Order: sequence, then C-alpha cells, then structure tokens
Amino acid sequence: MSKSASVGTKLKINQKVVGALKTINGIEISADTHDVTALDNKDGYREKLPGFKDAGEVNGTGFMDGEDEGQTECYALLASGEVVDCEIEFPAKIGKSWKFKAGVVGFSTNADVDDAVGFEITLAVSGKPELAATAGE
Repeated sequence: MSKSASVGTKLKINQKVVGALKTINGIEISADTHDVTALDNKDGYREKLPGFKDAGEVNGTGFMDGEDEGQTECYALLASGEVVDCEIEFPAKIGKSWKFKAGVVGFSTNADVDDAVGFEITLAVSGKPELAATAGE
C-alpha cells in the first residue's frame, strides 16, 4: 500500500454509499483521564490513568442530490434514531477502511447564491471503531 489522494473515499451508512460528498471528517479517538495524584507525590507532577475512549463524531459535507439513496437513508436514520453499520472506505492504494456503528444525529441543508445546494450530516460513533484492511487488498 502507499499514499493516495482523497478522491475515491466513500462513506457507507447502512450499506448505502452517501453520494456527492466533498468532505468526510472523523474518526477522532480520545480517552478520558483520571487524576490519581496522591498527597505523598514527591516530584510535583500529576499522575494520570487513561479512562474510557470515545470515537467522537463523523461529519460529512457535500452537494444535495434528491435522487441519492445514501442521502435519503441519512435523513431516515435521523428520524428513526437507529444505530447502524457504517464505513469510511479509503482509496484502494491506502488499503484501509474505518468500520463502526453510528447513529445520524444531524442533517442540514444550505443554499448560497454562489454555490450549489449543499448538505451536512453528523454521525455519533457508538462503541469501538475498527481500522481494517480493505477486502481484497
């Protein structure tokens, strides 16, 4: 595998590709910390232990397409509140994809005189994501 341009990256939600995306942001994993500094600390530095991890949110922006099944699925999942299988599939040269479960927690549209009609989606990642080798690679 090698480096690659981003063109060809896909966001799949409930096995449907969300079309006309121009950006996909996420996954961003962070961990809570627990301060375990004791009163008998001798070096003056706080001691910490990592806690629960959070994979955050995945955000996508693109151009509204009234015939795109993936965009339609996003809006339906926002209404249902269902948590489904999702994937960010990078181009074949990268050979990896993020696989995760998420619920759609945001869907918005925008119109500007100098641009095409756009949309934004926000997915809340649930549980542990997996950075996996792409099938067939």
